[in-house]
Amino acid sequence: MRDSQTTLAVICKALSESIATGEFSSKGRLPSERALSEHFSTTRITLREALSQLEAEGLIYREVRRGWFVSPPRIIYNPLQRSHFHAMAKDQGRSAQTEVIDARQCAASAAVCQKLQLPPDSEVICIRRLRYIDSRPVLYVEHYLNALYFQGILDADLTSSLTDLYASRYDIHYGRVRFEMVPTLLTEEASRALRVASGSPALFITRTNRDQHDRVIDCDLEYWRYDALHIDVEVN
Repeated sequence: MRDSQTTLAVICKALSESIATGEFSSKGRLPSERALSEHFSTTRITLREALSQLEAEGLIYREVRRGWFVSPPRIIYNPLQRSHFHAMAKDQGRSAQTEVIDARQCAASAAVCQKLQLPPDSEVICIRRLRYIDSRPVLYVEHYLNALYFQGILDADLTSSLTDLYASRYDIHYGRVRFEMVPTLLTEEASRALRVASGSPALFITRTNRDQHDRVIDCDLEYWRYDALHIDVEVN
């Protein structure tokens, strides 16, 4: 057991130093598990323990069927700032991209209807999107919109900022907002989109938005990779 722990510590130390000195590829990809096992003359089991430890420390992350990668800096997120995703990334010198998974009108769940203050089984607009920072998928989000306020929105470019779209097309601007944040495990759908194992840890943020007239207009269910986000809030 002592030898195993010593080996584990040696691997973690060596990989941490390699990450710090930028020895891996320009894309931040680690060698395969087989290559690392041979390099450290250890078993795959011990190697995976070391990799899992470094992942827990936020130094590396794994994508299903793609391997291990060096974790980029976390995106800093201040819920009190009314900035949309792309602007937030740009302000931090990062590049952002949004992919629409699907968009349609559907019957909302009881929980969503309650958030939107609608009768049970109400029809809402559902937009599911995957959002990237520096080409890495970090956020899977489901937007639920009160269909009464956003007629025809499904014909718009939904890869752009919904905040800007609300303002330019509907003259709707965000007012009060309610945030709920809890640690959770990724759903199968979110895991598949983020390319991680089902049940991986995540930060789940529910955001319920009101407009300038204090009407509840939409509700966002956000699943963030736990190693991609840094919550930073300053209150005067």
